Amino acid sequence: MITKHLNELYAYRNLIWQLAWSEFKLRYKNSILGYFWSLLEPMLMLTVLYVVFSNLMRVQVEYFQLFLLLGIILWNFFSRATSIGMNAIVGKANMVKKIYFPRDIFVISSCITALLMSIFESFIFIMFMAFFKVSISTNIAYAPLILFFLFVISLGLSLLLSALNVFYRDVQFIWQVVLQAGFFATPILYTLDIFPENLQKIILLNPIARIIISARDTIIYSAPAGTEDLLFMCISSIVSLLIGYLIFSRFEPRFAEEI
Repeated sequence: MITKHLNELYAYRNLIWQLAWSEFKLRYKNSILGYFWSLLEPMLMLTVLYVVFSNLMRVQVEYFQLFLLLGIILWNFFSRATSIGMNAIVGKANMVKKIYFPRDIFVISSCITALLMSIFESFIFIMFMAFFKVSISTNIAYAPLILFFLFVISLGLSLLLSALNVFYRDVQFIWQVVLQAGFFATPILYTLDIFPENLQKIILLNPIARIIISARDTIIYSAPAGTEDLLFMCISSIVSLLIGYLIFSRFEPRFAEEI
């Protein structure tokens, strides 16, 4: 059944890309700065957080600007992917009612839109890497795998949230609160070692925390990703996608009548 569905999605691959690219362009259509917002947003956030945490709170972390920026970019992707994906079905009500094709196409395309936005943000990070003359080792080869886990986890959650949001519109408001709390509960602004060991273990139960830490280690600090971390991220992504897909599939037949 899953293989058949994957083949069906592959047949619609051009539509998925067209939906993703159209939504990406639409987000900047009436903006004066246009695509430049993809670069400006993380820079403004980085500036504020860097001033607060490096000067007022005196956080001492090597390449703290890169440390913060990479965390912001990765979190922004997760936040956007799940927020856009959550409204993928509700926001395409007319298409859902009138045309039949796999509804998860909308969710997948939304996550790709978020990915495109993050790719633009990454140009800033690459420029910062060059400016600070950060050396790159072969351990950066772990980065694509780590980022793939992030995409799969985001897609799984988006499938889950988009299905629930059709029937329970409060989900979108609850999720925004969860994202705000998650931003501070995830080691984006600080290092994990400021907490006692027992609390570190609790924080590392969050796969996004492991992803951000591992991405920093491999990209900025030229360290290899830990086997335990990779295994945890892999299992988390599979579980997230499986649960999201199962719940989405269960509710999908009722989408048209509920919307």
